[in-house]
Amino acid sequence: MAGKNNIFDRYTSGARLNHWINAILMICLVLSGMALFHPSLFFLTELFGGGPTARIVHPWIGVLAMLSFLGLFIRFVRFNLWNKDDSAWMRNVKHVVAGDEAKVPEAGKYNAGQKLVFWLMSILTILLLTSGLAMWASQLGEYTTIEQKRLAAVVHSASAVLLLIVVITHVYAAIWVRGTIRGMTRGSVTGGWAWRHHRKWLREEVGKSK
Repeated sequence: MAGKNNIFDRYTSGARLNHWINAILMICLVLSGMALFHPSLFFLTELFGGGPTARIVHPWIGVLAMLSFLGLFIRFVRFNLWNKDDSAWMRNVKHVVAGDEAKVPEAGKYNAGQKLVFWLMSILTILLLTSGLAMWASQLGEYTTIEQKRLAAVVHSASAVLLLIVVITHVYAAIWVRGTIRGMTRGSVTGGWAWRHHRKWLREEVGKSK
């Protein structure tokens, strides 16, 4: 909805709180996971009270992170359903990179690149959850075989690396497109930002206020 001085609400306080809780949990997951992944990074366990404690808290942080991501998924899935304009947007992504978004279909609340990030994060989160549960020896170890645990370790590691790449891309894009971070810090964006990057969404918001 449009506010004063051509400012538009984009995220509720609840959505922003959900997002930042998930972001903090993901950082804790990455750090604790890296600490347990390779001996050279074991020093990171000190952030969690030492090696034994890091091994205990890592899966519990993972459970909380998955629950917080589920909240984001429920909030945003309807805005991330793929349509034919998204396919055309993706085929012409070179114009977006060149800063000429007038040559791609108008984007709704999320463009095709953002939708791709959303679905990749969703799929990788499911893989991390299922493989993590399969390896959780102290709680669920009796339900999986040694071979299943080994396969889960490979899937978990590969999914974690891919998810880290996706998250870095997500953060980089938010910084690269000026004005985007404002949406997740203040909950609002300028009309100019919306007109340039999410024109279809802007038209919908203006229509609501008439």
